Amino acid sequence: MRVLQIIDSLEAGGAERMAVNFANALGKTIEFSGLVATRKEGSLKTQIDSDVSYLFLNRKLVIDFKAILRLRKFIIKNKVTIIHAHSSSFFIAVLLKLTLPKIKITWHDHYGKRIDETQIKNRYLILLSPFFSSVFVVNPLLEQWNKKNMLCSKVYFIPNFIKIINKVEKDPSLKGVAGKRILFLANLKEPKNHSIMLKAFENLKLNHLGWSLHLIGKDYLDDYSKSIKIFIKKHALENDIHLYNSRSDITSILSQATIGVLTSTHEGFPLTLLEYGLASLPVVSTNTGYCSSIINNNNSGLLFNPLQILELENQIIKLILDEELRNELGLNLKKTVLENYVEDVVIQKLILAYNRL
Repeated sequence: MRVLQIIDSLEAGGAERMAVNFANALGKTIEFSGLVATRKEGSLKTQIDSDVSYLFLNRKLVIDFKAILRLRKFIIKNKVTIIHAHSSSFFIAVLLKLTLPKIKITWHDHYGKRIDETQIKNRYLILLSPFFSSVFVVNPLLEQWNKKNMLCSKVYFIPNFIKIINKVEKDPSLKGVAGKRILFLANLKEPKNHSIMLKAFENLKLNHLGWSLHLIGKDYLDDYSKSIKIFIKKHALENDIHLYNSRSDITSILSQATIGVLTSTHEGFPLTLLEYGLASLPVVSTNTGYCSSIINNNNSGLLFNPLQILELENQIIKLILDEELRNELGLNLKKTVLENYVEDVVIQKLILAYNRL
């Protein structure tokens, strides 16, 4: 089996991280595993394993013949049989297939918000879907949407996974009081819904109890980011709510946190929850996308409606006031992750799906 992952960029997003994760994991198990970034490189480039063949196309145009020819040459040279195209990279994969008809394409849908979108908004994707041999999705709701709308009969749910890292370098880089740190691991953009967490922190006056909030994620320096900073300054929370931008030492940061939160209005399958779980963090999570399935009916965390701030505040208070509950939920979530969402378990499902193409 010779498989190539294709992704538009290597910036630290969920789909991008999974493209790298799949390439690295397959590099240990199949004959050939490759990864192509079409438009932009990024911080994830350093995480590509040495046994993964990598190519950057530096694609500039929608139809970039030079990039397509480079990709075609790379595929022929490495005898690739399956293209695993993530998110918006489906377009260049289809253009490539027009020149190499025997290549099989599986498209991976990571976009949780798609379930609320119309066929018209996804018309180009649907139009090109007959070129796909299969579609992979990151949650059952996306599976339903793709089966209903896409012109491809084979649709499979492939959960995201996380790689276990045994060695943790503890760098005391987080501010605030140990044992009273709330971690929010998400890029500063819609639909991550940071504002509801900021308001809940302020409404509950958690800083008066010694708690601090830590926002880890790429800062795009846009209006969304500006609104967060204005809120912090307006409520004089500069010493209590901390922004760190993107960080590479996530494992160390997780080891210093006390509670993990995720407040998105839309999600596909958030790797953030898996990271929280592997670190045994108790979580307060949005109930969107696949989050409620990971949390497992409140046995592994506390859920809330991301449009209801009172629900969020009530769940946060439960965890803050009950250390025993925090420990129980954190251990339960770690067990859930280890049993269902680690590399060995998911890669077996992925290879079975490849074999059905």
